[in-house]
Amino acid sequence: MTPIYQTSTYVQKAPGDHLGFEYSRTQNPTRKVLEENMAALENGSHGICFSSGMAAIDAIIKLLKPGDEVISTNDLYGGTYRIFTKIFSVFGIKFHFIDMSDPEIITEYLNHRTKLIWIETPTNPMMNLVDIRQVCEKAADHEILVAVDNTFATPYLQLPLDLGADIVIHSATKYLGGHSDLILGIVVVKDSQIAERLYFIQNSCGAVSGPQDIFLVLRGIKTLEVRMERHCKNAKKVVSFLQQHPKVDQVFWPGLPAHPNHAVAVRQMKDFGGMASFTLKGDRIEDAMKFLKQVNVFTLAESLGGVESLCGHPATMTHASIPAEEREKVGLKESLIRLSIGIEDPEDLLNDLQMTLNLI
Repeated sequence: MTPIYQTSTYVQKAPGDHLGFEYSRTQNPTRKVLEENMAALENGSHGICFSSGMAAIDAIIKLLKPGDEVISTNDLYGGTYRIFTKIFSVFGIKFHFIDMSDPEIITEYLNHRTKLIWIETPTNPMMNLVDIRQVCEKAADHEILVAVDNTFATPYLQLPLDLGADIVIHSATKYLGGHSDLILGIVVVKDSQIAERLYFIQNSCGAVSGPQDIFLVLRGIKTLEVRMERHCKNAKKVVSFLQQHPKVDQVFWPGLPAHPNHAVAVRQMKDFGGMASFTLKGDRIEDAMKFLKQVNVFTLAESLGGVESLCGHPATMTHASIPAEEREKVGLKESLIRLSIGIEDPEDLLNDLQMTLNLI
C-alpha cells in the first residue's frame, strides 16, 4: 500500500539538493503516485492533482488570458457554469454555451479568439452525448485546446485523450474515490508543455490535495473496474423499470437505443454508466419533492459516484446557480430527478422506487 506522507517539508542535504521533494505544496510522494497512476489510466503523460474538481477546473481556465473565448456545452454541471460566468467572465474571458450534440454547430462560434472547447459527456444532468473525436478534429484545424470532463464516465468507460482531447478533468470525489469520503480533483494531459504550465499553477496558487484524500483515491481506484461494472448493471435495471412505470414521463440514460446520440455512446464508451435522470408526468415540482422525501434506499444528497445510491433535484440543488431560462433550454424540467445508481442489490433499488412512486 502506498504510504501516506503526512509531510509538509523535506530534508535537504544542501540548499536546492532535495531529490525532487522540498515542500508539499510543490510535491508530495503520495501525490506523485496518484498523478502517475491517473496518467497511466487515461493514456496521458502527466497527472496533476488538486484539492477539488472545481480547483482543477479553475487551474485549466487559468491557462487562458483576458480576451480569450471558450466554447462550452450548454448542459453542464452548475458549479462549472458558475465559475465560468461569475468568476472568469469578470476577468474578460468570454464563454459560449451551446448544444454540442451536433458538432457542426461549433463552427458558428469559432474565431481567432477561441482558445478552448469545454466538453462534458455524458452531460450533467441530461445525459447528453458529445462526439469527442469529431469535436477534436474541428478544434485541431484551428489549434484550439479541447478539455473533457470525464467524471461521469471514468477512464474505465471512456478515454478522451485517445479520441483527440488535450486535457481530461475528473472530480475524483465521485467514481474514482467511490465511497463519498474525500474531495479531490485531477487533470491529465498528454503534452509536456501544458503539463508544466499546470504544475506551475498548481504550485503557485496552492490548491493542492492532501495526502489522506490522495490515499483514499488510490484505494478507490483498486476497485474501480468492479464498481463501474456493477453501477452500469444496476443502472440498466433501474432505467428499464422507470421506462415502464406509468408515473414516469421521460428517462435519460446513454444506454437507451432511443437516446438521440446513442450511437456516439456506443462508439466512444465501453458501457453506459451509473447516472440517469427522469421526469414525472405532469412535471410538478411538488411531486418531485414528495418523491425525494419518501425514498429510503436512495438517499437525497449532493454528489454522485459512491457505492450508495443517491438522488437529487438538479433545479434546486446541483444546478440552482444556472438561470431557469437556461435550464429550460436544455430540457431541465422542474420535476427532473437525477439518480446516482449505486452497487446495492438491484431488487432493493427497484422496490424502493416502486414504493416511492406509488406514494405520488
